[in-house]
Amino acid sequence: MAVYSMTGYASTLARTPAQTPEKPEDEAALCVEIRSVNGRFLDLGFKLPEELRGSEPALREMLTAALKRGKVELRILTRSTAETAWLSPQPRALTELAWLQAQVQAQMPQARALSVEEVLQWCSRGQTTTVTDEAALQTARQCLKALLESREREGEKLVAILTDRTQRLRVLAAQAEPLVPAVVAKQQARFLQRWQEALASADGVAGGGIPPQALQERALQEAATYAIRIDVAEELSRLGAHLEEIDRLLTQGGELGKRLDFLIQELHREANTLGSKSAALELTGISVEMKVLIEQMREQVQNIE
Repeated sequence: MAVYSMTGYASTLARTPAQTPEKPEDEAALCVEIRSVNGRFLDLGFKLPEELRGSEPALREMLTAALKRGKVELRILTRSTAETAWLSPQPRALTELAWLQAQVQAQMPQARALSVEEVLQWCSRGQTTTVTDEAALQTARQCLKALLESREREGEKLVAILTDRTQRLRVLAAQAEPLVPAVVAKQQARFLQRWQEALASADGVAGGGIPPQALQERALQEAATYAIRIDVAEELSRLGAHLEEIDRLLTQGGELGKRLDFLIQELHREANTLGSKSAALELTGISVEMKVLIEQMREQVQNIE
């Protein structure tokens, strides 16, 4: 199953019979545009001409069935070929206008006669084009299909970006894993050295008559406590599990934006813990790089449906 982005745009232009009474051969240009951006829920907006207001429920049902999340706007524009052509008034319309003018002037002798421009304007009002709801719905279906294809292509790019970031995070985790034992061993040697220096300065009798062996055991206990405090094996293990789940979801596809967003939060938490437990400059640098990559993933996940 594909992964869809919530960002996309599609435009479809179709020509349908304009159904003018005087010129049935005229055509109406019907343009449908659908644009979408990311959003927490599905938010639909429509900009329709007055003659197509009745098709809004069907359009809403169509979009709801195909889309799950995002702020979506559907716009329909209509234009007749008669609007760009020279108007040819019909004799019947001219006769009716002449009769109406005569009736008005009979009651109002001071009324001036209609000009040619006014006659053409009145005649054009009788040549309004009509686009059927079925034609609008059919064109909207084609536009919606193009939008889904656009969102799918964008989704493929997002998957490639996220997969690259998960691979880089695994590399950083692999670099961090061997650093902790080295830091613990170094700190243990430092503790033992300090106790030996303390024993030497007290001529072998330190701590109020405590035997040297007990002092050494105390130093080892301190080193063990320190090792537990800075151990990040659990964090690295959970981070690896989250990365595996992200890769699984990206391979599975479908509606996974909210689940990915939750996993990104967990990744950020593990990276923060890794940084707080850091006892070496190398670990601190790895934690910072992880946070940068995770933040980049968060930005991309916000666009996934």
